[in-house]
Amino acid sequence: MSKRKVREPKEENVTLGPTVRDGEHVFGVAHIFASFNDTFIHVTDLSGRETLVRITGGMKVKADRDESSPYAAMLAAQDVSQRCKELGITALHIKLRATGGNKTKTPGPGAQSALRALARSGMRIGRIGIILLSYSYETCRALYANLCTYWLSFFFLPPLHATVEKYLPQCS
Repeated sequence: MSKRKVREPKEENVTLGPTVRDGEHVFGVAHIFASFNDTFIHVTDLSGRETLVRITGGMKVKADRDESSPYAAMLAAQDVSQRCKELGITALHIKLRATGGNKTKTPGPGAQSALRALARSGMRIGRIGIILLSYSYETCRALYANLCTYWLSFFFLPPLHATVEKYLPQCS
């Protein structure tokens, strides 16, 4: 019997990110949705079509009440930063979003700590944009109804000068 030839495995360097020169930054977009129930950190490419990383605060803590906490957001941001570095992304544009609609327009408690953790973990921060969501139609209808009742009340009340003259002392 002849000896079998054993092939030696060749080591291949597999890189997941783009090839760039030293000193160049590869940008991604971090969509941070911070509500009062959870904090989502979702990193995409610049077009927004390809999801690179998506981690929430609820994936990092066990208790439901801690999902929106700054600590959970910080842990999620650290994991996002680590995964982005593995993929070769060195800088992030930030898009910060709150609940909106009929609910609050201010971001939850995890927004600031997530942004701070991304910056402290070595990611470069490009532009920070705050996405403001407009009111939904329910709120507009309620506002319109209140304005209508307010303005209609003027037509059914007596004129202001007649009411004021009634209580002023008469001059002769």
